[in-house]
Amino acid sequence: MTNLNYGYPSQQGGVAGQIGTGKPNGYWGGGNGGAVPYLSPQPQVVVTPPQPQQQSTVIPPQVSSGAVMTPSGAVVQAQNFEQSYVENILRLNLGKVGTFYMTYENNSEWNAKIFRGVLEAAGRDHIIISDPATGQRTLLLMVNLDYATFNEPLVYSYPGVPGTAPTR
Repeated sequence: MTNLNYGYPSQQGGVAGQIGTGKPNGYWGGGNGGAVPYLSPQPQVVVTPPQPQQQSTVIPPQVSSGAVMTPSGAVVQAQNFEQSYVENILRLNLGKVGTFYMTYENNSEWNAKIFRGVLEAAGRDHIIISDPATGQRTLLLMVNLDYATFNEPLVYSYPGVPGTAPTR
């Protein structure tokens, strides 16, 4: 009888590697009755991708402008001092009579002009003075201010330095 299985195990001889086939485990019958190795089935390994761990959301503390945050994350609040700008110095001295020296570039009629009056208001970009005799108010632009003089002591407290300001 001719082996027509072309090297595959036959139904009659049993399944490859079974007891009683005369072949060691992991072998199957070959063309001339010899044992031919085959790969035994390996257990299936299911690889699951690592699941992302739930991360707690850390919200940093709110830091106000000018505050400092230490390396440990503590927030140190800056003391609330006004910064030393001309506008702030003028605001501390509202109601005082001052002389304001202004320059106006590219003006052929008057390049420099002097204004005298009671300081009524001071903003980031402007000064408002009034003439006590006429009541006329004048709006001066801070960009044109060269300097100002006052005939009395100014109230001025340097930021960050405790102390008493001069009295009026």
